Amino acid sequence: MSAPTAGGLLGTDRTMISNIESGRFGVSEERLRRLASIYECDDSALIDALAQMTGRQKPGWWEEYRGKIPPGFLDVSEIEHHAVRLRTVQTAHLPGLFQTEDHARALFDLFLPPLPRLEVELRVAHRLARQSALLGDKPTPYTGVIHEAALRMQLGGRRAARTQLEHLLTASDRESVTIAVIPFEAGGYPLIGDSSVLYAEAPNRRLDTVHMDSPTGPVFIDSPTQLTHFRTRLDLVEKMALTPKKSRDFIQAIAKDL
Repeated sequence: MSAPTAGGLLGTDRTMISNIESGRFGVSEERLRRLASIYECDDSALIDALAQMTGRQKPGWWEEYRGKIPPGFLDVSEIEHHAVRLRTVQTAHLPGLFQTEDHARALFDLFLPPLPRLEVELRVAHRLARQSALLGDKPTPYTGVIHEAALRMQLGGRRAARTQLEHLLTASDRESVTIAVIPFEAGGYPLIGDSSVLYAEAPNRRLDTVHMDSPTGPVFIDSPTQLTHFRTRLDLVEKMALTPKKSRDFIQAIAKDL
């Protein structure tokens, strides 16, 4: 439905519809339910899930970084914060949710052209703050698959790499966290060409989101077909990985060699 048509049925103009769709304006529960009726959406579970996202909400912790670091970083934070479950596959990098300060700083120092020192520190602080999604009384369940290549990447030097792996092992002790490893000897696997994939499950499956890194910035995917594509491949990757126990032993062996 075109914005002018939707605006007319809602009793407003196309500008209001465009601002709602782009996220510049919020939307009340009443207006959302009216829009759902106008659009002939009969998925009551989806409408209820959307309704819970409306209204006045306290600004998230990530808002303090707005205008200071790229907005895509803030989008990832918000997605992680609201997810009911997180699944990741990492081929070349360790999960951002478990990176130590030294590891994150060494990673941002690789950017070309070099980032201003203040921005590096802001990005590091933001990355560490993201870990709040996995902490607290109700941590978000997390399942992460990490390729051996990422585990052997000695960002920041041997000591920093060993500390990073020890931090990852400590995190894997939490009941809500599952870490699995794919060793080199496993060969190829689905999503091998994607260096970083984050699948954030929402209260309603149609609101799930996939985040992927790209050379030009973050990519967010939410089309039903693509979400099914990623769920299928994530299932396959998790089946191919070592068990959590064997994965812990594997990570400990790499850390011991450093």
